[in-house]
Amino acid sequence: MRINWHEYFMAQAMLLSLRSTCKRLSVGATIVKDNRIIAGGYNGSVSGEVHCIDEGCYLEDGHCIRTIHAEINGLLQCSKFGVSTEGATVYVTHFPCINCTKALIQAGIKNIYYREDYKNHPYAIELLDKNNINYELIDTDTETVKAYFEAL
Repeated sequence: MRINWHEYFMAQAMLLSLRSTCKRLSVGATIVKDNRIIAGGYNGSVSGEVHCIDEGCYLEDGHCIRTIHAEINGLLQCSKFGVSTEGATVYVTHFPCINCTKALIQAGIKNIYYREDYKNHPYAIELLDKNNINYELIDTDTETVKAYFEAL
C-alpha cells in the first residue's frame, strides 16, 4: 500500500496546520514543484510577536489581523530563500481567502488543491478561472491516511 501524491502533499499541509497559533482556524499549506516540496507554511503571528493562542485573536471586522496566512507564509519562505514558485502547486487545508488567492496567482502558482471549502469568495473563483488556475477540492480522508500508518 502506497500513498498517492495528493494524499502525501495534503497530509503535509495537514501536519503543518498543527503548528498554527490561531485559535479560530488552523491552516497549513505545502508548496510543491516537480513533485518536490519547496516550502510550507501555517497561519500564525509575525516572528517574535505574541500569538493568538497566548493572548487571543486581534479581531477587526471579524478577521484576525495578527496572523499571517499559511499560503503567504509559504510564499514568503520561497522569497526569503530565492526559490521560484513559477508553475508550482499549492496544497492547502482550506480554500484560500481572496488575498491569498491574489498572492498565489501573482507568484505563478498554477494548481491549488484544497481539503475543505471555507468562505470561498466568488471573486477569488472568478480570478482563478480568468487566470486559468486549476483549483480542486481533494477528498482526503484522515482515516485513509491513518490506515497507511497502521499498515507500517
